[in-house]
Amino acid sequence: MQKSIVVAFAALCLMGASSLALADDAMKGEMKNEMKAEKDAMKSEMKAKKEEMKGKMKARKDAMKAKCQITRLVPPWVFC
Repeated sequence: MQKSIVVAFAALCLMGASSLALADDAMKGEMKNEMKAEKDAMKSEMKAKKEEMKGKMKARKDAMKAKCQITRLVPPWVFC
C-alpha cells in the first residue's frame, strides 16, 4: 500500500513537472512570435519613413534643379 502511494506520488510529481515545462515552452513560442511581429512592424515602419524622406529629398532636389535652370536662362539684371 505504501509503495503504491509513493509510486502514485512520484508519477504525479513527474507529470506536474513535465506539464509545467510544456507550458513554459508554449509561452516562449508565443512570446517569440509576438516579438517577431513587433520587429517586422517596426521594420516596415522604418522602410516607409525612409521612402517618405527619399521622396521629400528628391522633390527638394528637383526644385533646386528647376530653380537653377531658371536662373541660367534669365539674365542676371532681371532679378535685381
